[in-house]
Amino acid sequence: MDTTPAGARRLPAAIWVLGFVSLLMDISSEMIHSLLPVFMVTTLGMSALAVGLIEGAAEATALIVKVFSGVLSDYWGRRKPLAVAGYGLGALSKPLFALAGGPVLVVTARLLDRVGKGIRGAPRDALVADLAPPGMRGAAFGLRQSLDTVGAFLGPLLAIGLMLLWANNVRAVFWVAVVPGLLSVALLATAIREPAPAPGAKRTNPIRHANLQRMGRDYWWVVAVGAVFTLARFSEAFLVLRAQQGGLALAWTPLVLILMSLVYSVGAYPFGKLSDKVSQTALLAGGMLALVAADLLLAWRADGPVLWAGIALWGLHMAMTQGLLATLVAQTAPDDLRGTAFGFFNLVSGVALLIASGVAGLLWDLRGPGTTFVTGAALAVGALALLALRPRPAPGR
Repeated sequence: MDTTPAGARRLPAAIWVLGFVSLLMDISSEMIHSLLPVFMVTTLGMSALAVGLIEGAAEATALIVKVFSGVLSDYWGRRKPLAVAGYGLGALSKPLFALAGGPVLVVTARLLDRVGKGIRGAPRDALVADLAPPGMRGAAFGLRQSLDTVGAFLGPLLAIGLMLLWANNVRAVFWVAVVPGLLSVALLATAIREPAPAPGAKRTNPIRHANLQRMGRDYWWVVAVGAVFTLARFSEAFLVLRAQQGGLALAWTPLVLILMSLVYSVGAYPFGKLSDKVSQTALLAGGMLALVAADLLLAWRADGPVLWAGIALWGLHMAMTQGLLATLVAQTAPDDLRGTAFGFFNLVSGVALLIASGVAGLLWDLRGPGTTFVTGAALAVGALALLALRPRPAPGR
């Protein structure tokens, strides 16, 4: 029986603040990203190939930076300054999209935006783990994911509304997106107090062989599961393409990501809290089964209730697994190496996502969308098999 006083079971206010920081930045980013491909092709006259190359370079940049920012936060013993720098760079990139008159400024803005994301990602996640009570890390990561995803569907909704109100004035929407980005940075800078480093703590190079060995098999198992699972859940862009193939009008395609994000945001916090109380392996398995079901439904039909059920299940699997995987990273990594641990985890998962999306696109072109989604289901089953190989938790974890 849990005898912890009720007040001690509440998440610290700083966790809520970090959640709203993510929410505001996601509103800003998604207002732009939901319109950027169309803006690049129709307004700036860029080719689809150019769009693909820019997006690939941007994501690759974020992946590389994530590792270095996580390592630096461990070596320095400070998370907040790097998080503020990352969010600040993301906010400063937003006006450049509105000012862009050609590809050069768009590329510059996109790369700055992704560098900012890479800088803030691992230190922010490590800061969540530092601030959350050990028995409530699942709830803490679930709450942050939930609020982050609220921004992910509010951003496109706001973009649609403003486009209708302002007769498709994309640049005006981009200027509005600057405001929540700046608010995000201001909130993080003024409302979060980082825990002080332990007195006399000795800082060494986090990526020394001895330090990497300290992470142990528990942590590397989480990295392996995350990578295989990410191979199974390729880019959500393929959900949009599937809906378009089924006859959904172009103007309404943002509804695909809105529904997915809505289910994700509603479920992330409750499932995060649940992960603090039940078997984490069983909950992760449930999320993988939800992905299998989503893939099979999307392989079967591209329209009607089957399509929307598949999209909703995709959001459900994200709600069940993404915060939980972050919790497992925090639990299995040494406290002083959390930034490095999140950096490596994000790098491996990000590379897996790039590979998965490339393979998904190739299968789509060669064999059709049904094969793409069936392959995703098969890889999710492979990730399920990895769960059976989970090492026994180390004492005290």
